[in-house]
Amino acid sequence: MSMTSNTPAFPPLDALNKLAAARHGDPFSVLGRHMHEDTPHLTVLHPDAAAITVLVGDDEIDLPRHPEVGCIFTGPVPDGPYRLRGTGRNGAIWEFEDPYAFGPVIGEMDEYLLGEGTHQRIWQVLGAHPCHHDGSRGVHFAVWAPNAQRVSVVGEFNQWDGRTHPMRLRGATGVWEIFIPGLGEGEIYKYELLSRDGTVLPLKADPVGFGSQHPPENASVVRDISGYGWRDGEWMAERAGHNARGAPISVYEVHLGSWRRVASEGNRALSYKEAAEQLVAYVADMGFTHIELMPVSEYPFDGSWGYQPVGLFAPTIRHGPPHEFRDLIDAAHAAGLGVLIDWVPGHFPTDAHGLGRFDGTALYEHADPREGFHQDWNTLIYNFGRTEVANFLISNALYWLEEYHVDGLRVDAVASMLYRDYSRKDGEWVPNVHGGRENLEAISMLQRTNTITYGAQPGIMTVAEESTSFPAVSRPVDGGGLGFGYKWNMGWMNDTLSYMAKDPLYRRYDHHKMTFGIHYAFSENFILPISHDEVVHGKGSMLGKMPGTEWEKFANLRAYYGFMWGHPGKKLLFMGCEFGQPEEWNHAAQLNWDAAARPEHAGIARLVRDLNTTYRARPALHMADCDPEGFAWIEANDADTSVYAWVRRGDAGTDPVVVLCNFTPVERSGYTVGLPHAGRWCEILNTDAAIYGGGDRGNMGAVTAIDSPHHGQPASAAVVIPPLSVVFLAPDND
Repeated sequence: MSMTSNTPAFPPLDALNKLAAARHGDPFSVLGRHMHEDTPHLTVLHPDAAAITVLVGDDEIDLPRHPEVGCIFTGPVPDGPYRLRGTGRNGAIWEFEDPYAFGPVIGEMDEYLLGEGTHQRIWQVLGAHPCHHDGSRGVHFAVWAPNAQRVSVVGEFNQWDGRTHPMRLRGATGVWEIFIPGLGEGEIYKYELLSRDGTVLPLKADPVGFGSQHPPENASVVRDISGYGWRDGEWMAERAGHNARGAPISVYEVHLGSWRRVASEGNRALSYKEAAEQLVAYVADMGFTHIELMPVSEYPFDGSWGYQPVGLFAPTIRHGPPHEFRDLIDAAHAAGLGVLIDWVPGHFPTDAHGLGRFDGTALYEHADPREGFHQDWNTLIYNFGRTEVANFLISNALYWLEEYHVDGLRVDAVASMLYRDYSRKDGEWVPNVHGGRENLEAISMLQRTNTITYGAQPGIMTVAEESTSFPAVSRPVDGGGLGFGYKWNMGWMNDTLSYMAKDPLYRRYDHHKMTFGIHYAFSENFILPISHDEVVHGKGSMLGKMPGTEWEKFANLRAYYGFMWGHPGKKLLFMGCEFGQPEEWNHAAQLNWDAAARPEHAGIARLVRDLNTTYRARPALHMADCDPEGFAWIEANDADTSVYAWVRRGDAGTDPVVVLCNFTPVERSGYTVGLPHAGRWCEILNTDAAIYGGGDRGNMGAVTAIDSPHHGQPASAAVVIPPLSVVFLAPDND
């Protein structure tokens, strides 16, 4: 466009044309007030205004529209604070403050740490923060997009027009920021980015946004996450003891969307506040120590159950806003329950509004699909070796621990992160710098995550879902480990469920599957997991896995739970399994609470409650869950009768507990079993008890051991082990 004699010489026409085309990379150098020939000069871009008036003190100055760039108003103005008045083409009038009158919000230290990629609490700087700045109330937006030519905040407040609020680039940090006065809680927004090659990208949700719209809408929502009135000081001071290796840890895994629904209101899921009452009360009554929530980070597709998150810093709006999620955590702590959340740093979805090619480049992911694409899940893989990306993930882990007081993170799909050839054929993966298959960058990121989170929040726990024999997953980083607090024992789960699925007639041939887990039971700090993965995708329910008649199915399941709670290792049970839900889990419907009320299912629930109570009350059953000194076989080789017996021990001065298992439908009467000492041993739990739905067979409450060595023990007793049952014995000290 050629200049005419009426075209102002300042600002330069080329710069104004770039602004009008949303292609100017430094809008603050032009917009706002700047000195020109010793005169203050104001430039305003407003596509929807027919006129702009500048209010300076008592003066009202009409700002001339630029003759060649119609959305620009520019001209000299007096010095001093000012406001703007816009007049729309329809005659509407509004007043506003000029975003380009405000200086940067991000300070020098934050800028330095962001540029270095070592800012451990990026959520305090990036994202959208309602705040006061230079005397005005508004929202500060900041986003990392180092390869963008231009970044704008867009939303309903500017008709989603990327010309209106282009942002300021903060030097070499790659971070863009702007303070927009007058905005606040609840504003809907996204980022519009111009890539390096001049392409306007699909609108992006905020990677560090604290809220989101209800799916399928996917814009970010401004949420003020400050100022929550926590009441859990006592719990926070004591929680290290609740998460310790020697503590009883029994976890109830929950998918919030399908635990319980409100049929009278369109079959909607519970809100966080409703879960704070109903779920917390239920879990506490059932005797569990912790709730584990499947991913609560915002995700677009219900069918992913949260395992394909887009908003890592936003609790899903499906159940309410962020403070109401805090209500759930606070209520759990008040009831003496810890809360774990699933954390998904292994991959992210390809949705256009997400992190994929965020600024037009492979920013968060690897560019090479052999490193950056998960074939199994059609998702992208983070570039763990990029400092800023690793820091983004580590900061996110810390965010949930600090801002939401969660007590731990269960890290999803760790095996997929540890190996570059995970689920790949030859030629489909890139070796590490040493030519090996280990993902050294992911290993380093996980180690740093554990080091930093445990250092900042010493009472928490991190748990790895890791399905291989990768060494030292739950050993300290300074000892060469990954630094997790616990690891899911997937091998134990697979072996024991395989055994239980067999007809008892043939279990003798797989006897070792129930004993093999002890060979490595203390190589890690293990959690025994019966998770959602065992009751989906055609695997059936836990009850459905059990063989035999209806009665035998229930008896088998009761015996299996008795075996599990008597076995070394912390416990985890997915919702619905505690009452033997007959159907496979369906994420789109609530649990079968009608079935839960039937006597045989209520008996399973009663058993799980009593197992939790016994596990917590008896130090022998939990103090040495992760130490070999706490376990000894009494009988491990009686394959012909499918009987197992062992002793659990705690610290000196605590009573041992003996666990007896019979996995055949034949009663073992008069079975001689070795015991740690002579005297009366009480039957503290029997899965065949009538209150659990069993046949009420057993030892009439107790057995008496005599000084007759057996099974390598100094004493022995003749016991009854009912069909398909587990019996716990403990000394009668009265």
